[in-house]
Amino acid sequence: MLTILGFTMIATFLVLIMMKKMSPIAALVLIPALFCVLVGKGAHLGDYVIEGVGNLAPTAAMLMFAIVYFGVMIDVGLFDPIVRAILRFCKADPMRVVVGTALLAAIVSLDGDGSTTFMITVSAMYPLYKRLKMSLVVMTGVAATANGVMNTLPWGGPTARAATALKLDAADIFVPMIPALAAGLLFVFALSYVLGMRERKRLGYLSLDEALTPESDTVLVGAGGGSDTLTKGRKGKGKGTGGTADAPGASSGSAAPDADADADEGFQGLDPNRETLRPRLYWFNAGLTITLLTAMIMELLPIPVLFLLGAALALTVNYPNMADQRARIGAHAENVLNVSGMVFAAAVFTGVLTGTGMVKHMADWLVGAIPEGMGPHMAIVTGLLSLPLTYFMSNDGFYFGVLPVLAEAGAAHGVSPLEIARASLVGQALHMSSPLVPAVYVLVGMAKVEFGDHTRFTVKWAALTSLVVLAAGVAIGII
Repeated sequence: MLTILGFTMIATFLVLIMMKKMSPIAALVLIPALFCVLVGKGAHLGDYVIEGVGNLAPTAAMLMFAIVYFGVMIDVGLFDPIVRAILRFCKADPMRVVVGTALLAAIVSLDGDGSTTFMITVSAMYPLYKRLKMSLVVMTGVAATANGVMNTLPWGGPTARAATALKLDAADIFVPMIPALAAGLLFVFALSYVLGMRERKRLGYLSLDEALTPESDTVLVGAGGGSDTLTKGRKGKGKGTGGTADAPGASSGSAAPDADADADEGFQGLDPNRETLRPRLYWFNAGLTITLLTAMIMELLPIPVLFLLGAALALTVNYPNMADQRARIGAHAENVLNVSGMVFAAAVFTGVLTGTGMVKHMADWLVGAIPEGMGPHMAIVTGLLSLPLTYFMSNDGFYFGVLPVLAEAGAAHGVSPLEIARASLVGQALHMSSPLVPAVYVLVGMAKVEFGDHTRFTVKWAALTSLVVLAAGVAIGII
């Protein structure tokens, strides 16, 4: 019964948010609360929620201060040269912009932290997408999938968890996986090229000077215009309907004044005259950011503490006036509230799933459903199971709760624990878009994309990327 209720709860949550019948925060809180009562453990709901909140509180604190920190870095102009360099490389071509998004996300993912990756990627790319009126779900989907592949780095978490759970050396797991992961990353770049070509076909592309000028008079055909037209300042043709079947979050393309104003507002990262700039402190801010990321990678202090100290120092040095500090905090308060609210709401969801035992029963059912004849192929089975299991549960739950069981089943048929461990990593491309991953709320929150739109667009591409990694691993004989 718990198995059925667990799957039903997850399915209900996903359907409601993708159909936009409930907001993600409301769905994350109310649906598990209802199912907790249905399970007959409503009296323990408070205990489950408090435990879940306690487990995620450090993550919420880290995200709150990280958003403030990177928000201040955007305000002072730290990322302006990056935005301009990427724009010049991309030449205001939507195809190059999407490929650049994948490349930037993959490079920044080397720090091993998804939240930081998404903050930097969105900070750099969001103005370009807004100014060029590109689909924002393309940005979030490509960034999340690229980060998911890179999340398998030994210091990213999953590999270390697999090594710990099966008492293996992380290098023995990861190093042979490099060719398969490279294949997955190449697939992400190829995917970004295809999605970028769709955006180019839909929108055309601006010249560099026009893209760099917020006040350029770009006029698109209004939605429902029913005809193609040359867009002023654009090369090629663009349909005014804006969205495509594969890009539910695309800009409408309407020429309404508020839409143009919003696009210009999103492009303020390139405004050389905004009052928040601190050009004389550029190298201080760059050095502070590099120091912060280095300390995070070296684990000198807990990440929440590092970002707390970094945010306090950045505010104090860049804005010594108290009124200016309050203004900067207020400017980023909406993002802080949205993301931290999502994290604490997700704590209700994970708390109920774990506390009621639904996660354990679901995992046991899936493992038990494996046919006996699949025993010699347990590595491939593990890879396939890693897609839904790491999407519907935390990495901790999968690697410490399910993976040892799969490894034992494989060992009974002569399958090496190393093969099982490597196969368990292939689902990470999909995992990074799971509603149970706090970093994804940073991504959609900063990009101003509905979580349901991101899920509907990204899941199919992320799952396909994971399957490419699995197929490459099987082909080269490491899985």
